[in-house]
Amino acid sequence: MVGAGLFLLYPILVSMNFLFLFGKSPSLEELENPRVEQPSKVFTADGVLIGRYFRENRSPVPLSKMSPWLIKALVSTEDVRYQQHSGIDPVAIARAVAGVATGGSGGGGSTITQQLAKNLYKTRRKENTGLLGHVPLLGTIISKTKEWLTAVELERRYTKDEILALYFNTVEYGSQAYGVKVAAKTFYSTSPDSLTIEQAAMLVGMLNNPTAFNPKFHPQAAQRRRNLVLTRMGQAGVLTAAQVQQEQARPIALKYQVEKHVDGPETYFRGAVSQAVNEWCKQNGYDMYRDGLRIYTTIDSRMQQYAEEAVQKKMKSLQRTFDNFWRNRDSNPWVDEDGKEIPDFIETQMKRTEQYKELAARYRGRPDLLDSALHRKHPTKVFTWKGDGDTTLMLSPLDSLAYYKHFLHAGMMTMDPFTGQVKAWVGGLNYRFFQYDHVKQGKRQAGSTFKPFVYLTALDNGYSPCDRIRDERVTINYVENGKPMEWQPDNVTREYTGMNMTLRYAMARSVNSVTAQLTEKVGWDNVAKYANKVGIRSKLLPVPSIGLGSGGDVSVFEMVNAYSTFVNQGFRTEPMLVTRIEDVNGNVLAQFDPQQKRVIPAETAWLMTYMLRGGMEEPGGTSQALWDYELWKKNNQIGGKTGTTSNYSDGWYMGITKDLVTGVWVGGEDRSIHFLNSQQGEGGRMALPIFGTYMEKVYQDPDLDIRMGPFPKPTVTITKKYICVTEEPRRRRREEPVDTIVVDNLLEELNNGTVPLPDSLGGQ
Repeated sequence: MVGAGLFLLYPILVSMNFLFLFGKSPSLEELENPRVEQPSKVFTADGVLIGRYFRENRSPVPLSKMSPWLIKALVSTEDVRYQQHSGIDPVAIARAVAGVATGGSGGGGSTITQQLAKNLYKTRRKENTGLLGHVPLLGTIISKTKEWLTAVELERRYTKDEILALYFNTVEYGSQAYGVKVAAKTFYSTSPDSLTIEQAAMLVGMLNNPTAFNPKFHPQAAQRRRNLVLTRMGQAGVLTAAQVQQEQARPIALKYQVEKHVDGPETYFRGAVSQAVNEWCKQNGYDMYRDGLRIYTTIDSRMQQYAEEAVQKKMKSLQRTFDNFWRNRDSNPWVDEDGKEIPDFIETQMKRTEQYKELAARYRGRPDLLDSALHRKHPTKVFTWKGDGDTTLMLSPLDSLAYYKHFLHAGMMTMDPFTGQVKAWVGGLNYRFFQYDHVKQGKRQAGSTFKPFVYLTALDNGYSPCDRIRDERVTINYVENGKPMEWQPDNVTREYTGMNMTLRYAMARSVNSVTAQLTEKVGWDNVAKYANKVGIRSKLLPVPSIGLGSGGDVSVFEMVNAYSTFVNQGFRTEPMLVTRIEDVNGNVLAQFDPQQKRVIPAETAWLMTYMLRGGMEEPGGTSQALWDYELWKKNNQIGGKTGTTSNYSDGWYMGITKDLVTGVWVGGEDRSIHFLNSQQGEGGRMALPIFGTYMEKVYQDPDLDIRMGPFPKPTVTITKKYICVTEEPRRRRREEPVDTIVVDNLLEELNNGTVPLPDSLGGQ
């Protein structure tokens, strides 16, 4: 009597998870609104679908859009009495138990509805296992009980056709395909309603074991399983004997194509988007790879296209120049401070790679085999600027590394300074081959593009654009680690005009001596603080040379943010990549608004914008090359700053307009990979042309709300004098603007004739 009572009470105890002994069962809400995993979609600001994120790649379709042969194959194979039972098939269970008792298989006892319950609600997951579930055999009985109970509840709430539709849309078919729509596309490049008898039988056969019966990787096992399904269809009377024989004779004919967990164009900004959205999902209980979210980004597909085109066009040309430069010297481009090739550079770099570590572990104690593996050539698909972007070469691991070290790289970002919305993000040459992101992940010295932070510090502490400092050789005395030190900064040409220059003129011409003196006057520690204020988050060293860009490495992302503060009247706006997130039904889950904070006065910000315009407006300004581009209609104004680091390792251009702020960096993967002179290696020649080409395309697009025109007039009273005339000394010829902090090897280059000599050093 007690035993019968416990038997009747047992299902209730399981369903209510009595004393946490049995583990969680699906709730009423989960049964009525099953959570089917769906990919999240990513859209640009102008509504273009650019990709999806998914763990289980599925796209649900109604039963009416599935081939009838799918249903017939499934029912015939898995649950021939499907239409007669209510979730549990006593006949099948009895057959399975009898088979086990007699030492045979007996066939499976699970109905289609039970299988759906297990797949849909993950009843056997660890988090759904109670205390008793860890006991061998007992855990299996409890799991089966939960599946039975859930199957019965499903049958009560759904029709037979609805259960079949849920089943086909949720089960795994292998090769990252979840749901019949994706499976049909993956294995046969077709839709579910177009599946033939043989194809339907193959897909249903795979359900028993998606890995073992995958026709792409185990064709013989898959064919045997398919033929068994066809046999069952014949036994169930849905196929004639002749049809069974005919279909079993067909060879496997796949049209195989696997979608990745992230599909769509491979771009750098999608990595940044996924990082931001994943963080939001963790905080709010969502899964970007499962919950079918709709993610709307700030990226404008047209501006993104123009940015990518500008980078591709100019980097392809620059790479050709770079290759010819080093080919003419019969040398590789990795060089030391004296411009001489670094010996064993590739071998040293190889030891830092994961590939080397794997090979070293595999051939531990066998240096001969390791060396052989490193030099063994095999077909390798590599990036190239020729043709379609890739080609196959016979390369060893060492050859491959050397091949890629020859490339110059680039990073570019455009932001709306008022909203913080990132409009274009190009992290490199080609995401497929170079996945390192040079917008946010990569950090390098900023060179002269860091100088504006010195002038910012000055303007916010009593100086005006018209204040003057003499261009002369100076010695900066300071204390480092308790020891007195001195620094003598050089101008690029090692000549000093003796001019009493206005600050605007000095910044426009990027004069090192004036910047160094101003840095000393305002304090290099204050320069670091102001740079941090406006958007530089990287650690900066408060050293005398910080104004020349040697105080620390920064990213394009940070620099664009910092320069945007000038255009946005002193408000620093946090860069944003996502505007809103919706659920699968279009309900808004999160709306992201601009986050702004005033960090400098509006007057100082406007004066800094005016200072940056000096690169174009002051005589000999370093942005003068922009006059070569179609950017100068309707009284258009552009501000900007070029930058080049020591040995021409990095070329920068930061450009501002009334609507946008754009940053461009160009350089080698390693600092030792670079040009040797200013003719090719300056930021004005490497990075500025990308900006100019890009802005031409942006202005030419009538659909974009980006128009030429002047910067807005100040919204506050400007109390400091800023309009001042620069009187240039008489020169025998027009000097081309030079902007770099390279000084150590320039005189030697001048003497060797690799760059033209200035007049003061004997040039013609």
